[in-house]
Amino acid sequence: MTDARRDRLREELSMESRRYLAAYVLFNQAVADHLGLHPTDVQCLSLLTADPGPRTVKQIAEMTGLTTGSATRLVDRLERGGYVVRAPDRQDRRRVLVTPVPERIARVTAVWDDLGPAWQSLLDDHSEAELEVIARHMRRAYELSHTQMQRLRSTPKPD
Repeated sequence: MTDARRDRLREELSMESRRYLAAYVLFNQAVADHLGLHPTDVQCLSLLTADPGPRTVKQIAEMTGLTTGSATRLVDRLERGGYVVRAPDRQDRRRVLVTPVPERIARVTAVWDDLGPAWQSLLDDHSEAELEVIARHMRRAYELSHTQMQRLRSTPKPD
């Protein structure tokens, strides 16, 4: 591949990535509106159910890239909605664990179950090798997003 072609592809990927991210944020907003939730709440529930198990608010803050104060307010909203419960940690009674409520999570899962087949069909015409590249890219993008969130939070806001 020539340098010029590689540069064009990188530029195209950059543009398509911005379009994809904007579309996903707007899609997430539509899902949140449909469920009567905040968009961050929907993403937190997605993260909590992707790797089930109790979490502390600090762990939720780390997962979402939120401050612990913002994560506490997020957990407060989810608890009020019945999506999570708080309970003392049996090993360390000073800690409180946040656990998803399966019956309430089923409400969110039902929306994804309805929309999921259309999203999955996007992958139908890809080879196994292409799917591996896409999966690797998504993992790396997830990791980079957390690094970039930390970087943004540690630098002063522009005037």
